[in-house]
Amino acid sequence: MKPRRLAGALVLLTLATSCSVSFADPADTRPVVLTTFTVLADMARNVAGDHLRVESITKPGAEIHEYEVTPSDLRRADDAQLILDNGLGLELWFNKFVDRLATPHVVVSDGVKPIAIAAGSYTGRPNPHAWMSPLAAKIYVQNMAAAFIGLDPSNAADYIANAASYSADLDAVHTELVDKLSVLAPSQRALVTCEGAFPYLTRDAGMTEYYLWPVNGDADGTPQQVRDAISFIRDNDVPAVFCESTANDKIQQQVAGESGTAFGGTLYVDSLSAADGPVPTYLDLLRYDVDVITAGLTSNSGAAR
Repeated sequence: MKPRRLAGALVLLTLATSCSVSFADPADTRPVVLTTFTVLADMARNVAGDHLRVESITKPGAEIHEYEVTPSDLRRADDAQLILDNGLGLELWFNKFVDRLATPHVVVSDGVKPIAIAAGSYTGRPNPHAWMSPLAAKIYVQNMAAAFIGLDPSNAADYIANAASYSADLDAVHTELVDKLSVLAPSQRALVTCEGAFPYLTRDAGMTEYYLWPVNGDADGTPQQVRDAISFIRDNDVPAVFCESTANDKIQQQVAGESGTAFGGTLYVDSLSAADGPVPTYLDLLRYDVDVITAGLTSNSGAAR
């Protein structure tokens, strides 16, 4: 049996009702791979196929940056055979307890060339949202495949084949996204959001990114942020603004009203939806966001004044 190293970590946590994803069927004896959030879990399932049981610590709709770890999460992590995390400073809560666990973990963004955050208290640090680029996500997939081969070498051929097939899907989605966004005129090619979660996508699509705050929880919606956003929108005739599903859009609605532009809709980044929601998979998330962005910026052209 694997040694337990939970005592020290449990002392640091307040007992609370767990808001993580529930356990799968206990009769399922496959090796357990635990991911820090739902996007990674979906990617990992595509690579793992039927050989591994992949679960997410956080549930659909959860805010990832400031998630509060529960004792239940610690027990699940200790019982898992492998943990996958994004890295790039995304899951600071994860870093607080991972060293206390015997379970090995892999940072799936290793090898991605990061884009630095350009404003706020996180200036100069890597922007963690690299999975919003399908091209960068292919590096995630290769890291997952390598980790799964190390965990379960008898199924290496399947992991390699699954990774290749899923990487081809990511290439196809990248082409689809660039083609869809290419219809935007130069005057429409600015993406204004609540959180600065889109630099990798806007880089791929040749767009300009602007945001209210760089990272959720980092002085969200200050008066200066609002004033600066309104000025940017007016100076650039931005047709519409957007907000992420894990952020409160109240401030962005205010920005839209005061700048005279439209609120273009909700985008998904840090979390998938439930199975019956609009983005049950990672590929759905990318396609959904691009459709919302394209519709918002084209149908509201000339809205800002």
